[in-house]
Amino acid sequence: MAATRVISVVGKKNAGKTTLVVALAQEFVRRGRRVGTMKHGHHPALVDQEGKDTWRHFHEGGVLRTLIEAPNQRVLFEKPAGDADPLALVRRYFRDLDIVVIEGFKQAPLPKIEVHRRAAHETPLYDPALPDAGTWVGMITDDARFRCPFPVFTFQDTAWFTTLAHLAWERALVIDD
Repeated sequence: MAATRVISVVGKKNAGKTTLVVALAQEFVRRGRRVGTMKHGHHPALVDQEGKDTWRHFHEGGVLRTLIEAPNQRVLFEKPAGDADPLALVRRYFRDLDIVVIEGFKQAPLPKIEVHRRAAHETPLYDPALPDAGTWVGMITDDARFRCPFPVFTFQDTAWFTTLAHLAWERALVIDD
């Protein structure tokens, strides 16, 4: 089986993480890559409706997994076993893909691209004093004054996205076990 690459997009609330994840996914698909995405949530996702068949199977039935198969879509509901380790999740669900673009998991030892909007938050997540500061590979920001030991792109630039996608591919963590 081929190696799977993993890159994480991090940032504070309303910075634009989801927009960047979607754009990177689209770019990798355009380049002919098999792409998956994963999002780290801080509260239970509301992806099923109470009383619907799959909700009843999963919640009332007390099962470990429920899968719904529908035209052009398959959704698996599963009770987590252990910690939400993003690398374990990639190994379990995404091993057949070329790259997984993850939104969040900022504490995980993953290569990170940060989206920082000073208009929303005064300071970014990145801090050179952090023990994992070396996991940052890039940043997109509206603060042109920001300096760090990795590439920084500003929203005002027009040609940074192709470079960022290349950087994400090259600096992604490669899992081949």
